[in-house]
Amino acid sequence: MKIHEFQAKKLLAEYGVPVPPGRVAATPEQAREAAQELGGPVVVKAQVHAGGRGKGGGIKTAATPEEAEQAATQILGMRLVTPQTDAEGKLVHRVLVEEQTAVERELYLSVLVDSASSRTTMIASAAGGVEIEQVAAEQPEAIHRVAIDPAVGFQPHEGRELAFALDLGGDLLRPAVGLMTALYRCFTEKDCSLVEINPLVVTGDGRLLALDAKITFDDNALFRREEIAAMRDTDEEDPLEVQAQELGISNYVKLDGNIGCVVNGAGLAMATMDSIKLAGGEPANFLDIGTVNDVSRVVSAFRILTADPSVKAVLINIFGGMARVDIIAEGVVAAHREMDIRIPVVVRLAGTNVEEGERILGESGLSVIRADDLGEAASKAVEAAGKNGT
Repeated sequence: MKIHEFQAKKLLAEYGVPVPPGRVAATPEQAREAAQELGGPVVVKAQVHAGGRGKGGGIKTAATPEEAEQAATQILGMRLVTPQTDAEGKLVHRVLVEEQTAVERELYLSVLVDSASSRTTMIASAAGGVEIEQVAAEQPEAIHRVAIDPAVGFQPHEGRELAFALDLGGDLLRPAVGLMTALYRCFTEKDCSLVEINPLVVTGDGRLLALDAKITFDDNALFRREEIAAMRDTDEEDPLEVQAQELGISNYVKLDGNIGCVVNGAGLAMATMDSIKLAGGEPANFLDIGTVNDVSRVVSAFRILTADPSVKAVLINIFGGMARVDIIAEGVVAAHREMDIRIPVVVRLAGTNVEEGERILGESGLSVIRADDLGEAASKAVEAAGKNGT
């Protein structure tokens, strides 16, 4: 789960990370009032779950409260398109009005889970203000990493190592190590998957300041973090993904293709999407219904897929272990009875109670397209989507 910049900064400030004074505004009038309270030049920043806001016109400077109001008028209500959004962009509902900062240097600092080392890792770079992926590709030597031992946590000597790599010696050494320690504490204590400050700046008067902040949380830990879950902004999420969660399908991610997938098991879902691409098609979603013996869950999956206008065919790929194939088949039949499903449906079934599942589908009278293996199912789904006007 992602949160907005203003929420991330509030959380980091609670851990002692220095952030610029700022106020959140939902109207131009509130932006003017916020600028008056701050009492000087400000920056007005669109609050959306995407980076690159400045490139899309979502960040503007203002020397006076009146200019802040004008900037907020331009930003609020706009559809902000950035390199990290789709072509439709993100609708801006709020802005952060923040005190302008005299910047001497821009740095990068983050804590994340590194799959290569299987450890929480702190990453730092002197090339702040730029997307870290670009820095890693063009200047790999500028990326500094410390893999943190979970048994002992982040150590001061590791902080000093990174601080020196960023040329944060002298009077900045102690604040830098303290900031890194606070970042690690936030990451571990709040069940984060990413805490990122980009840029972390050295100000003209020699202070460290988190000029921007991004935090992502582990969805699987939200059940024990009610205060974090309350920060969720569903307006920033795909409506179909929100609907899927409301229907009890937590493992759904919308993609850009036209073949909807219903699969049990994340690994099989990935293999199914790969097979669709190998057959020349594009998956419209990742959907893992899990180890489910619930007809209603299958019906809910169909509700999500049929609500997506880009879906031109559905591929159901089930390998029943603990999940029973006959229950899945009953769900397919129930979905067709409850909904007006006019898109072609390709079904491949294998595993527990497969004979009963085959019987249920065979006696249903449904014109589903049958396949014996995954390769055949993927090819038939691509062909069916093509005939359905893609």
